[in-house]
Amino acid sequence: MDLNSSEAPPLTELSFERRFDDTGSILWMKDNWNISFVFCALYAALVFAGKNYMRPRPRLSLRLPLVLWSLSLALFSILGALRTGSFMFHILSSAGFRSSVCDQSFYSGPVSRFWAYAFVLSKAPELGDTVFVVLRKQKLLFLHWFHHITVLLYSWFSYKDMVAGGGWFMTMNYCVHALMYSYYAARAAGLRVPRPLAVLITSAQMAQMAMGLAVVGLVYGWMPQGDCHSHLSNLLWAALMYLSYLLLFCNFFYHAYLRRHAPAKTE
Repeated sequence: MDLNSSEAPPLTELSFERRFDDTGSILWMKDNWNISFVFCALYAALVFAGKNYMRPRPRLSLRLPLVLWSLSLALFSILGALRTGSFMFHILSSAGFRSSVCDQSFYSGPVSRFWAYAFVLSKAPELGDTVFVVLRKQKLLFLHWFHHITVLLYSWFSYKDMVAGGGWFMTMNYCVHALMYSYYAARAAGLRVPRPLAVLITSAQMAQMAMGLAVVGLVYGWMPQGDCHSHLSNLLWAALMYLSYLLLFCNFFYHAYLRRHAPAKTE
């Protein structure tokens, strides 16, 4: 089922969603996706230079900026989860699970087209998370900066080709980030957050990675039939990315929640 050529989903578009030029955005990304390498190189250089700069200096509190930063990303993620989730639910209920994986309408359909592009672009400003880690002299995990860099590169690389599975990848990420950044905002504001919520968020992250691997496997199996568009190179990178995330989050879960005297925090 191609929702671009058949019925449009019965979802009310907001004015900015209706005005959004998905064709122009996809063309721009085709021509400029490699800018993501520049962002990542600058990010890595600034992060590790910042760690060296802060080593002899006292940590900064930055409570209010961190609250505002986390809250803004939480609100963005909540809106994205609601809008993309409604579109994905429509595809699931009207065309079935296979179409939810293979249909490319997520990139250009009503409602979802704006949020697909917003998702991809958001991976650049989300690099700012690490600024707070460095300036507050918190432990910089490999999982943290590796995840930020690889998500940005893969998202920009994949959006230009409108690969199958993108609807699942983006919707899951919006949902998990809605929980995660809400948690960060609450913690930064000094609120007491129950430990089980942190466990839930990390569990959701692991489930996201496992589902990501499953979607990649399904696209690989369905791609020869001609209606599940992707490339073997894209699937290889996606599989390696999701597998590495799953292993890293499982390792984090073990050390954060299962070992004795482990600190209760999420990444």
